[in-house]
Amino acid sequence: MKELTKAEEEIMQVLWELDSAFVKDILKELPKPKPAYNTVSTIVRILQQKGFVGYEAHGQSHKYHPLITKDAYTKSFMKGFVKKYFRGSYQQMVSFFAKEDHLSLNELEELVRKLKSKDS
Repeated sequence: MKELTKAEEEIMQVLWELDSAFVKDILKELPKPKPAYNTVSTIVRILQQKGFVGYEAHGQSHKYHPLITKDAYTKSFMKGFVKKYFRGSYQQMVSFFAKEDHLSLNELEELVRKLKSKDS
C-alpha cells in the first residue's frame, strides 16, 4: 500500500471520521487555515487514483468514501515505519519510545499485559 502525503492523510482522517462526504463537507472539517475548495477536490481525486477513495455520483457532484479502512492503513504504515527507522524490529521501536517518553516499568508491564490479553 502506498504511503499518504500529509495533505492526503489529513483528508483521509476526515473521510474515516465522516464515512462519506462531499468535498464541501471535507473542507468544513479541516483546520484553519483552510485550503481552497479546488485544492481539496484535487487531493480527493488523487486519493481516488491511488485506490484509497471511491465515490457515488449525485448529479454533477460526487460523494466520496474510503476504500481502505483506517486500521488497514495504520498497520501498513507502521510496518513500513518500523522497517525504515528500526530495521524491522518492533522491540527496538518500543525500546526507543520507552526511553524517549520516559515510560515507567509499571507502564511497560501494563503494555505487555494488554498485548498478552489480545493474543488470548
